[in-house]
Amino acid sequence: MPARLSVTPADRHPGPLDGAWWPRSRDLPTELLALTATLDHLWGRITRVTVNPRFWPTVPRKVPVAGHLVHVGWFDEQDAHDLLLLSYTVGRWDLLVVPPETDPAAAARLMAAAADPRNTSTASALMADEAAGDPQTGSPTALPRSAARA
Repeated sequence: MPARLSVTPADRHPGPLDGAWWPRSRDLPTELLALTATLDHLWGRITRVTVNPRFWPTVPRKVPVAGHLVHVGWFDEQDAHDLLLLSYTVGRWDLLVVPPETDPAAAARLMAAAADPRNTSTASALMADEAAGDPQTGSPTALPRSAARA
């Protein structure tokens, strides 16, 4: 199954985020396989990924992807809603991780905001803004409570 992904256009200077990823589950080994397989084609071979383990029940040390290994690290200090990806050939990317339980309309707003090159917010700031309510309609969003507290 392809990754649900939204990235900043390549010809634009990105802000603190390079896009967003909306995994289908909290099964990080399975979800990383789909994500890195997709990103290998877009950004070059992904060699390392780091996450904050707060929302991931299992953080593997390595994930095999299309003939190579992606090394996975975790840092409690890393933004809980940020996924950092590294490639030897191209560089570093930061993606907002939209919780898998997120309502599709809220996920679409978050993914669009994170991929917007004018965005200046961090991953957690975007999540907090979404949890506070939809700025266009003033209505509360359907984020799960666990994501809204993060």
